[in-house]
Amino acid sequence: MQINYSFIIPVFNRPQEVKELLESFVNLDFGNEFEIVLVEDGSTETSESVVAEFSNKLSISYYYKNNSGPGESRNYGMKRAKGNYFIILDSDCLLPPHYLTVVDKFLNQNYYHCFGGADAAHESFTPLQKAINYAMTSFFTTGGIRGSVKSINSFEPRSFNMGISKEAFERTGGYSKIHPGEDPDLSQRILKAGYNTTFLPKAFVYHKRRISWEKFYIQVKKFGLVRPILNSWHPSAAKITYWFPTIFVIFVLLTLLLSIIVSPLFLVPVTLYLILLLVDSSLRNKSIYIGILSIKAVFVQFFGYGIAFAMSTIFINFLKKDPQKQFPFLFFK
Repeated sequence: MQINYSFIIPVFNRPQEVKELLESFVNLDFGNEFEIVLVEDGSTETSESVVAEFSNKLSISYYYKNNSGPGESRNYGMKRAKGNYFIILDSDCLLPPHYLTVVDKFLNQNYYHCFGGADAAHESFTPLQKAINYAMTSFFTTGGIRGSVKSINSFEPRSFNMGISKEAFERTGGYSKIHPGEDPDLSQRILKAGYNTTFLPKAFVYHKRRISWEKFYIQVKKFGLVRPILNSWHPSAAKITYWFPTIFVIFVLLTLLLSIIVSPLFLVPVTLYLILLLVDSSLRNKSIYIGILSIKAVFVQFFGYGIAFAMSTIFINFLKKDPQKQFPFLFFK
């Protein structure tokens, strides 16, 4: 079967990001044609002039629609795409030159109806972006659950770097209205439909992440709120690792209390963990400053996610509240 690729990219007021992303498309070393579908999701600051700038270099289908959220915008794009295999990207990503060559070679040898790729920090990223990237991808913070070759047939791709066949999209109906969380929800429905998913570590993108501590905190807090909802929808996908940030918060608070009441020695385990993060991030990023920022990023991530996860678990699992009524800001109408 001839695989024809369509990249689906929802956009909301991000013309500069779109320009940088399209520049990375121009530099791809892939020899065959592919389509780029850009969907403006109710933007007031559109990318129309940017698209015109690249119209002679790339095959771009550009659409504007009323705001309905990234999930519905991706569905909108896939319904109108010309290809038979869709690759979903966020507008704040950059592609390395080999990206599509790696994907195409893999799918022609081992066809999967859905795949997910990794994310990495580009050398041009700010120290804050690199620190946040470390917090969200390091084995010592997420335990590798965001991408592991061991999860070969049950990986939950994320929509900043996700491939899905036209067949799987049409069978599942695409993304739901929850956000964030629409991507793991779709991944689970793809698995329930009888398809396998896989992880392609070499098909990575450079993902810029949130550019302020406040935005990062809001993001991870929402991640924590939606996970118990997803667990209630897909019980078989629930993992003990989703509890780790909450356990970390309880452990840190408990050790602080015991260090005051009993002995400062109770702070030793947390201190050793922070030293581990500092050393690992500093070596990976070749910067002690980024190592220090990474410690803050880990605390923001664990406390933001962990507390929200516990709160949502109480409302959804114990009080049996309706998710859309309890957390209406997590759902698009």
